[in-house]
Amino acid sequence: MNSDFHIKPEIRILGIDDSALLTEKVMIVGAVFRGGDWIDGVLRSEITKDGLDATEVICNMIKKSKHYGQIRTVILDGITYGGFNVVDIQTLYRETGIPVVVVMRSYPDFEKIKSALKYFQDGEERWTIIKRAGKIERISGEKSSIYIQRAGIGMETVKKIIRLTSIRSNIPEPLRVAHLIATGIILGESRGKA
Repeated sequence: MNSDFHIKPEIRILGIDDSALLTEKVMIVGAVFRGGDWIDGVLRSEITKDGLDATEVICNMIKKSKHYGQIRTVILDGITYGGFNVVDIQTLYRETGIPVVVVMRSYPDFEKIKSALKYFQDGEERWTIIKRAGKIERISGEKSSIYIQRAGIGMETVKKIIRLTSIRSNIPEPLRVAHLIATGIILGESRGKA
């Protein structure tokens, strides 16, 4: 079901990003925001580099959080974390009951992804999860466009959430801050872009 729903200015949104790939365990950080204005909490967990545990770990991180009952949307920075640890956004939505939006700065190069997946014994399984994420849609911004995938949420609601939360760039603030925290903790200083 991809429903549109009313967006309050202080809607609770969880943005999730991963840290640098320095060890076999990769930290993921969630930033809980009220709209795009202020941070309400931070979540942290670990996934396996190039593993297949990201979906389960993110589900558990969300469900064990004191913020669980208030989060209305989860925003992910792409669907692969910790290298090629693919998040099944349909399962994430089904298990948490919270709509999921995947945000990407550029359209994915699927040929490059398929080529890289040949090096994994379970590459076909990972490719199936990637395809299950659904159609990639473009949202035009003031300066540039972003690309999204979604589960359990209508496109009009996604556009409203992106507009509400993208206050410093075309990337939603919960995602931008999750990136800053994750890279800052692991590298000593935040780097790169969400």
